[in-house]
Amino acid sequence: MVMDMTIGQLASETGTSPETIRYYERSGYLPTPHRRTSGYRVYQRETVNRLRFIKEAKKLGFTLNEVRELFALTDDPDTNCATVNQKARHKITEIEAKITTLQQMKKNLKVLATICPDDEQPLSECSIINHLYEHTED
Repeated sequence: MVMDMTIGQLASETGTSPETIRYYERSGYLPTPHRRTSGYRVYQRETVNRLRFIKEAKKLGFTLNEVRELFALTDDPDTNCATVNQKARHKITEIEAKITTLQQMKKNLKVLATICPDDEQPLSECSIINHLYEHTED
């Protein structure tokens, strides 16, 4: 059964803004919708599913370019689970590297916050500001 809906209905059903939907259309992530004689876009269930796919993939950390790759895999009859699993494992490695970087950032900032005077001393005594200036390259 074909279910036609407007961009507002699609946005409401998927929790996505109309601007984002239009961007995904222009960028090729969503199929070009049919238009009514009035010029309004008309979307079908396939678009709802693709939009939900994009949102879920982004929640898992995939970039839009990686989402495009995943769509290409779903369109390739020779693709198997191992190919998708490999992409997921690569993404896990990237996420772990980001976590390590974020943990180091947190550790460094905690040190600076600990030694920074927590009172009304002049800004020249602020270890955080001083650190930032000392590590600024010209």
